[in-house]
Amino acid sequence: MGNFTVFNGDVTSAKGFKASGVHSGVKKSRKDMTIIFSDVVGEGAAVFTTNKACAAPIIISKESINNGKLQAMVVNSGNANACTGEKGLKDALEMIEVTADCLNIQKENIIVASTGIIGVPMPMDKIKSGIELAAKSLSYEGGLDAAEAILTTDTGVKNIAVTFEIDGKLITMGGMAKGSGMIHPNMATMLSFVTTDIAIDGDFLKETLKVVTDKTYNMISVDGDTSTNDMVAILANGAAGNTKMNHAHPEKNKFLESFYFIHEYLAKSIIKDGEGATKMIEAEAINAKSETDAKKAVKSILNSSLVKTAFFGEDGNWGRILCSVGYSEADFDMNKIEIYLSNEAGKVKIVEGGQGTGFEESEIEKILKLDEIKITVDFNQGSSTAKGWGCDLSYEYVKINGAYRT
Repeated sequence: MGNFTVFNGDVTSAKGFKASGVHSGVKKSRKDMTIIFSDVVGEGAAVFTTNKACAAPIIISKESINNGKLQAMVVNSGNANACTGEKGLKDALEMIEVTADCLNIQKENIIVASTGIIGVPMPMDKIKSGIELAAKSLSYEGGLDAAEAILTTDTGVKNIAVTFEIDGKLITMGGMAKGSGMIHPNMATMLSFVTTDIAIDGDFLKETLKVVTDKTYNMISVDGDTSTNDMVAILANGAAGNTKMNHAHPEKNKFLESFYFIHEYLAKSIIKDGEGATKMIEAEAINAKSETDAKKAVKSILNSSLVKTAFFGEDGNWGRILCSVGYSEADFDMNKIEIYLSNEAGKVKIVEGGQGTGFEESEIEKILKLDEIKITVDFNQGSSTAKGWGCDLSYEYVKINGAYRT
């Protein structure tokens, strides 16, 4: 696939990384505590939720990552440590301090993440003993356990890895994510952790993560809710021994392609696992006046409850799609717009010049029966594009979220 090879790896696939996933007791029986650890201090970067009601771990990790160095990440599931006041901040700090003591590393080089129920104090006795157990359980083969221990309403693990060559050295990059509901552009209840053994300039890594996050995680939506706890983090430890990757590196594009692929894959895996989802929807706006216009249109389509329920009902309701583009605040000429639905079953133009095309219902039915569907909006007014991913809205989504606390 391009300049890289994809395989079923994880956060311990790259050289010099250990991880663990254990049961601390925060959840009744499933794994709920994870540590990801690099043998050496590496370059670190992270992007966080935009929700003003952000959780304590986000506040603490924003400070920790300021120095641009990272060696470990500690993550619990089952309790979000969100909306928990000063006690929550102290608990998040204590999670870092306990991890630092257990691993004998600097607390400044650790970030913390939590996911789960909001507004409930952290059971710190269980958390501390869980961290101690996770530290003892670290393994170069522990990536799958780690991927399991960060899940909440997810139906399965989300992990991936790639290899590619830089300066003749084999580079490995692996990642894992969690997320199923409260997923909305600008990051939502989702966590994503990526590790790589590439040697890279810290500022370049930080800039690249922000750009790629805007094109991947910030372009997904399950239900329009932006969470309190979202985080995307990357740790690069340099163990591959390549010449330091930066803006001027002659093989920069190889790295960028691989980096984008990992994050797009994890973002899409979250959508495929959307709570109660039966369809994955990709929306792409092309030939828009600006990228901003294209993004507005894509996000508006993916967030429309009427569009999402239409896809759940396998109803080719072109009016709902056109309507969502119309109120998106994108700048376009209704008389030039065209909209298509497509997948392996075919491609049908459903809107032309702002009106329905009188398409054959039987052709649309074939497309809507499959579980992955693409919407293409052609503005015919420029050269800018944007792409995003979402899912339908089902009875099961309501059932899951109606009983989440109980």
